Amino acid sequence: MNYPVKMYEYHVWANQAIFNRLLELPGELYNRTITSIFPTVSEALIHIYTVDLGWMNILSGQDMSSALAEANQIREELEAISLEDLNLRFIELSDRYAAFLRQQPDLERMIRLDNPYAGIRDTRLSEILLHVVNHGTYHRGNIAAMLRQLGSSSAMTDYAFFWYQNEPVMASE
Repeated sequence: MNYPVKMYEYHVWANQAIFNRLLELPGELYNRTITSIFPTVSEALIHIYTVDLGWMNILSGQDMSSALAEANQIREELEAISLEDLNLRFIELSDRYAAFLRQQPDLERMIRLDNPYAGIRDTRLSEILLHVVNHGTYHRGNIAAMLRQLGSSSAMTDYAFFWYQNEPVMASE
């Protein structure tokens, strides 16, 4: 098993679990303003998406400043689309990641990041992938708390739950 790839698969699964739950709830909850880490659930999801997009652009060879600028540039466009359309954007982006991962035989390859906020750092592609997963997990937790604050429950997105949803069960002998 390629652990960083499996973790990214978890990230995609967990994002979809959140979307599936949101699509079951009254539509107005998605944009209802609350006092939390993000002012709306939609802004939390848009944040996850733009960060994932920025890292995909970096993995694809774009420099960090350009990748971040491009990702932030579409924020206003994303704020104007529906939950269903944002879900499609997430799916399209995960397809880009999947294509990248199929074509990238060495996730331990080093690249140089020139982070405009933190400086230059050499890092492995696998570290970037795990950062994307960790970042998404953190903010899905924010969304879960926000939904509870809005009077609803979230979806179960723990990694262990992913195991049981996506791994074959061994037959008893």
